[in-house]
Amino acid sequence: MHMNLQSTKTLANGVEMPRLGLGVYKMTDRDETLQAITTALDLGYRAIDTAALYYNEEEVGEAIRNSSVARGDIFVTTKVWNSDQGYDNTLRAFETSLKKLDMDYVDLYLTHWPVEGKFVDTYHAIERLYDEKLIRVTGVSNHHEHHLQQLLVNCNVAPMVNQVELQPYLNQAELHAFCKEHNIGVTAWSPLGRGQILNDDTIVRIANEYSVSPAQVIIRWHLQNDIIVIPKSVTPSRIKENSEIFHFELTEVTMQEINALNRNERFGQNPDSFKFDF
Repeated sequence: MHMNLQSTKTLANGVEMPRLGLGVYKMTDRDETLQAITTALDLGYRAIDTAALYYNEEEVGEAIRNSSVARGDIFVTTKVWNSDQGYDNTLRAFETSLKKLDMDYVDLYLTHWPVEGKFVDTYHAIERLYDEKLIRVTGVSNHHEHHLQQLLVNCNVAPMVNQVELQPYLNQAELHAFCKEHNIGVTAWSPLGRGQILNDDTIVRIANEYSVSPAQVIIRWHLQNDIIVIPKSVTPSRIKENSEIFHFELTEVTMQEINALNRNERFGQNPDSFKFDF
């Protein structure tokens, strides 16, 4: 499969979502955030992933407005935080995010975590935003298969994207297969395992074999597994390196070697037992 930095995945409703984007989690310094997004857009990235929780929606909007890239060519994702879930609260939270972004619409709006007793109503609000054409794509984040099944029997428009922790030590093969069966695109957050996998012996050996970096190996593995990927970095050289993964292709044998690294190990929280004190 030939890909480049503008390659997209066709979602259930026909919208094209970039396969590689920039995640902006924990980018709290204004100038650093603006610089990172500007660097990414200048390099050819066309997707930016933020959230209400990240407290940088204003910077995302500002960087996009000040770029030479048309708004319509950039895929913007944001998310409703847990404390704002429920039907009416989600609609209000979206309005707040839209004002902070200073945009007329958002490309993809996600439930950040499946808050028990609320995530179905939260998704109903996302469906309404979709009906009103305030978002182009419906989606969720951190939803296990049983969460998705609850939504699928209660919704009119099925989620088109599920963003989850996914990396070589947690390849989510069963969840990915379920999502594929229901035409739900999968996006990987923390695709490099928060940097913990970059020193893995197998990854390092493969990187040396292909004359690329461990991060490039992992990002390429995601893409060849049909996973949308949003590596986060504020370092211009790393943002560039993360995008330079289209001059090589991992063989099927190499792909299977990386698939075999799975140990169901999370670096983030489990959607069935998450707790946040903020």
